[in-house]
Amino acid sequence: MRYQISGKQIDIGEALQTHVQTEIEAAISKYAGRPTDALVVFSKDGPAYACEAVVHLSTGLTVQAKAKEHEIYAACDAAVEKMEKQLRRYKRRLKDHHKERAEPVEVSGAASYVIAGNDEAHDNEPESLQPIIVAEMETRIPSLSVGEAVMQMELAGAPVLVFRNEKQANGVNVVYRRDDGNIGWIDPQG
Repeated sequence: MRYQISGKQIDIGEALQTHVQTEIEAAISKYAGRPTDALVVFSKDGPAYACEAVVHLSTGLTVQAKAKEHEIYAACDAAVEKMEKQLRRYKRRLKDHHKERAEPVEVSGAASYVIAGNDEAHDNEPESLQPIIVAEMETRIPSLSVGEAVMQMELAGAPVLVFRNEKQANGVNVVYRRDDGNIGWIDPQG
């Protein structure tokens, strides 16, 4: 497994890197088969340290967790613990998903845009209805079943996930977390 461990404006020593690798390896190996790579970023947030960890699994799914603590090692341990809790919740589904899927999740590319918000300081009418694009990025849209999409959204801690529904030819679907705590599913073909 490849590890990319870095710090934002803080130095990360060898001991911390070894600790991160050991903890992630122990947590992931219990629940998910073969992780391919891990990205861990430490930063200073006021008096606390923040740890953000993202682990990509060989099946194409991604597990993500964030934590803040006053000690840098404690921040790492808390993030790994959150990740382990997510994986524990989905252990049976991950194992079943791994058996059913002979190949990794198919992913297609798409453009992602950041659009400028309305400036509330100006009450003037906009000159045109065309949005102002602030940034353009490449994003990936996975081909998943609805159950896998819900699991991926929760593993990543995301409020929404856009995916191609495997059960449909070219159907793009959306799952999202509703305000009432339930999961919503948008199926334009259904």
